[in-house]
Amino acid sequence: YATQNRQAAVKRLAGDVDVLLVIGAANSSNANRLVEVAKMAGTHAHLINDVSDIRSEWLAGASRIGITAGASTPEMLVTQVVDALRGRGVSVREVHVVEEDVRFAIPQELERMAQERGMALPERTAMRQSI
Repeated sequence: YATQNRQAAVKRLAGDVDVLLVIGAANSSNANRLVEVAKMAGTHAHLINDVSDIRSEWLAGASRIGITAGASTPEMLVTQVVDALRGRGVSVREVHVVEEDVRFAIPQELERMAQERGMALPERTAMRQSI
């Protein structure tokens, strides 16, 4: 779900930026796929593990720089990249392309165990994230 949403978001974002930085591990198939999707859309895209991987020549002449991340990339790394770009004088604007609102049902086995022990469980666990 998150992977499909991020790919759809990259497709929409790619046409609006000159360069896209994808934050994620080199062995992350999800992050690598985001780079591929951006490149197929005609956008210069680079996979970075963290802020130290950003090369000035990638940003030279770019008026709009996009940032996205693989599904398992820690938010802290995204924040560090945003802060580093701000430190270079880049004006940062957050754009929400896709809103994820996923609800996970509690497994029946867990519900049964909770009932046997007289414990109350919430009906659903929600995960909400903007991309």
